[in-house]
Amino acid sequence: MTSLVVKILLAYLLGSLSGSLLLGKLRKVDIRQQGSGNAGGTNAFRTQGLVFALPVVLIDVGKGLLAAGWIAPSGLLGSAAPASASVGMACGFAAVLGHCYPLWHGFRGGKGAATVVGALIVIAPWLLLPVAVTWLAVLLLTGYVSLATVLAGFSLVPAAWWLQDPELLLFASLVALFLLFTHRGNLRKLRGGTEYRFEGARRLFRKH
Repeated sequence: MTSLVVKILLAYLLGSLSGSLLLGKLRKVDIRQQGSGNAGGTNAFRTQGLVFALPVVLIDVGKGLLAAGWIAPSGLLGSAAPASASVGMACGFAAVLGHCYPLWHGFRGGKGAATVVGALIVIAPWLLLPVAVTWLAVLLLTGYVSLATVLAGFSLVPAAWWLQDPELLLFASLVALFLLFTHRGNLRKLRGGTEYRFEGARRLFRKH
């Protein structure tokens, strides 16, 4: 039990390393003061461009991957041992929490989507297919990254249910509800007609 608590804590601390805020220090910019005020990849792209946003997303994905794939199976002070699926999920979710509420950055971080993807690469990579298809379809049809992310999160639930894995279904459900929670402000703006729309995606869809 002590080892599990330590792993979850380490995963949270790893998740607390925000890609946009660490790289932003090199530019002397805090993207939480710009755009949507969020420290995630979408706002990084919106306010700083692709060259800045791409490494931000890679860092945020990498946190989830390392938490579920390196911290979870690590023996820490003892020998390495294979992690159970539940330990990987717990560490992956802890990294997501760290990303959203980072200790190192005043508990103001991103919304967790990229770090969820990183954790899924280790935990259940086949679930990335419905996530990617849903996200791209909604983005191309509507232009709303936030809506695409929330619906992609909920696509995990039927996919996990189809695999008949109770632990995975619980993880998928928690992730879906958490992404809904972290995007609640975006959904309010969507209802009010003020949510940021990525028009480039819709133009690409109309061309095809």
